[in-house]
Amino acid sequence: MTNTIWLAIGFVLVFEGLTYALVPGQMQKMMAQMQDMSMEHLRIGGTVALALGVFVIWMSSGTVPA
Repeated sequence: MTNTIWLAIGFVLVFEGLTYALVPGQMQKMMAQMQDMSMEHLRIGGTVALALGVFVIWMSSGTVPA
């Protein structure tokens, strides 16, 4: 269980780092655009990402009836 969590954290860091390494200018532009967004829109986007992540984990856990 603990190994799986560390593996997941590692994958997140790899993909995050990959975007900054490959397209740093685009990431800067995206962050500037996020500064202009309202807190409500950021909160909704975060909640949607959270729900999608939980759904993906749930689907990949193998406990879903066929």
